[in-house]
Amino acid sequence: MDIFSRYAPFIQDFIYRNNWESLRAIQAAAGDAIFNTDENVLLSASTASGKTEAAFFPILTLFSEAPPRSVGAIYIGPLKALINDQFSRLTELCEEADIPVWHWHGDVAQSHKGKMLKKPSGILQITPESLEAMLLRKHSIIPKLFGDLRFIVIDEVHSLMRGDRGGQTLCLIERLAALAGVNPRRIGLSATIGDLEATGKFLASGTGRGTIIPRIEAKGAKWRLSMEHFYISQQDQNDSDSPGEALDVLDNATDTAPANADAGMGYIFEHTKGKKCLVFVNSREECEAVTTTLRSYCEANHEPDRFLIHHGNLSSAYRETAEAAMKDDDIFMTTCTTATLELGIDIGRLERAFQIDAPFTVSSFLQRMGRTGRRDLPPEMWFVIREELPEPRSLLPETIPWKLLQGIALIQVYLEERWVEPPKLDRLPFSLLYHQTMSTLASNGELTPAELASKVLRLQYFHRITKDDYRVLLRHLLETDHIQRTDEGGLIVGLAGERIINSFKFYAVFQENEEYTVRWDSQELGTIVMPPPVGEKVAIAGHVWIVEELDHKRRTVYVSQIKGKVPAYFGDCAGDINTKILERMRLVLAEDKSYPYLMKNAVKRLAQARSTAANAGLTDYPLICLGGNMWCLLPWLGSYAFLAMERFLKIKCGDQLGLRGMDSSRPYFIQFTMKTSPEDFFRILAAEAAKEFDPLELVYPNEVPLFEKYDEYLPPELIRKGFAYGILDISGMKERIREWADKYI
Repeated sequence: MDIFSRYAPFIQDFIYRNNWESLRAIQAAAGDAIFNTDENVLLSASTASGKTEAAFFPILTLFSEAPPRSVGAIYIGPLKALINDQFSRLTELCEEADIPVWHWHGDVAQSHKGKMLKKPSGILQITPESLEAMLLRKHSIIPKLFGDLRFIVIDEVHSLMRGDRGGQTLCLIERLAALAGVNPRRIGLSATIGDLEATGKFLASGTGRGTIIPRIEAKGAKWRLSMEHFYISQQDQNDSDSPGEALDVLDNATDTAPANADAGMGYIFEHTKGKKCLVFVNSREECEAVTTTLRSYCEANHEPDRFLIHHGNLSSAYRETAEAAMKDDDIFMTTCTTATLELGIDIGRLERAFQIDAPFTVSSFLQRMGRTGRRDLPPEMWFVIREELPEPRSLLPETIPWKLLQGIALIQVYLEERWVEPPKLDRLPFSLLYHQTMSTLASNGELTPAELASKVLRLQYFHRITKDDYRVLLRHLLETDHIQRTDEGGLIVGLAGERIINSFKFYAVFQENEEYTVRWDSQELGTIVMPPPVGEKVAIAGHVWIVEELDHKRRTVYVSQIKGKVPAYFGDCAGDINTKILERMRLVLAEDKSYPYLMKNAVKRLAQARSTAANAGLTDYPLICLGGNMWCLLPWLGSYAFLAMERFLKIKCGDQLGLRGMDSSRPYFIQFTMKTSPEDFFRILAAEAAKEFDPLELVYPNEVPLFEKYDEYLPPELIRKGFAYGILDISGMKERIREWADKYI
């Protein structure tokens, strides 16, 4: 029987109503795997290929044939916006079959949640944080809610595989399954997975099942792609025709930008007129600044405001307003956004996306590109690379357009090799270990040390954690009153631990800053960190406000709107760049190759950079003399191998080299002064790297490197161990030094 015939009648009717002429390959493959096996399934296909329907058509068919006695499927989504979008899509699909669809996150009304608790059934859509809260606060009714749970669908699974949030999700699934006495099948969905086999193993952890990974041949897709370069403080760059035609390169004409304005912003302003677009940036601060600037263009040109804003610190009202406007085909507005609109959500007939500077990963580039190209339009992205004009006395490495090289490298590694970042699954997740220990103890009540260790250490994500390390953690938590021992010898949450657990922020394992709610009259605008004093300005929701009142006790800032610009601050935003990208950046500088998506300014800037690099031998030799005894090292290493290199130079080689004044621009170059020759530099590095040493030796004396959210509650020895063995890429660093030794000694 073909898959379409196997679908329930209401699914077939849905397909007919939407005028689908045939099932897509991913839908046929998913149906075969879900209907005809009992394995987990990993569905990897391009954005807008119908992965969600591919998973849910067979699941809903099975539910219509044998309705579950509880919630039958959990859909875990990484973003509220994605859950809101999928909720409306699934509700329409399920109405005819009378299969309830529930969504559950911080913005959902309690009345909706209450109905699900009274009659658990159908499909529950939830974020990892809300699932954590449910396990913690509704522990006793988990068997009732999920006693017949059959499937867990994890959307955008790649976004959960590079940090503690993915580990938390796996832990929650295992804890819920054990508590409810079920072993649901897991179905992962993603458009950008770098290592399918590793992801399949990650997905199957603890299930006793394998993972079926249907191999779907991707159709050749045409991209509309451009990349232009602008100096922020100079506007003498004139636009021109496209330099090539291998890709469908975009028109580069633009009107003159207003006086004293940022030329890159003027370029975006002109090319979003009358269109529905997204402008992606890499931080919330930049999102606010870009929105404010673009709105000032509207004002200067006496045009209505046509720019919206969307990021994680905005109130739900602002976010949902932007989402609704983008879905409306009759509204032609542009939304400035961070990664919050990067994943999954269908925002209608989007005409083009802009990317300011380069994202950090190929995965992010593909996801952002994939927001466009739906409904028979080709995917279209315009990169806008901006840099300050180098000063005449700038040192050599500061004259290289690193963001331009990074953008080109991200595109080229995918075009040439279809390469995407592999998952990073080898860390020592001590911060998450603390979190899951406290959550398990709070939800279960008193446990003996052995019972607690059994419940936590059996979770597959903690397979690298030793019993000795766990004893160290528990002793420390007892000493700091995060847990305490009862008269009977059991463990319960202590007073210090209660303060952590009772905060709503406990549910999330990603790093948050101390936030203040910003209010304007009756409206909640969003949240900020480090609010300025009364009388100072703050930027949020794409406008500028003056602080009228600060309530530190309630963490609320009261504001009124004014005109002008001001930097916004939401906390640090660090990027994690793979070594593969840095190596391709070096090749971009070294090769004599044109890229058809580069516009005239970008072509000119790249030519300048290549000339500079050739004259200085920048790509041939990693150690460049900047004058006198000042040197620059270009390791061409990713973020964590670069970090290891910095520490190795200073701690293991510093005295022998006479290193002083080390200054890094991660992960591009390291500047320093030294007293040895280049030959001795490479000889000393090779000799030290050949010696066996404990990674802990690259942690500075008395240093406690806090990387993750709950590191501050860990014993210092575990923080240092997690950093040395789980963060620093020492093997990547050593491999590069061996390459140098073979070439230069």
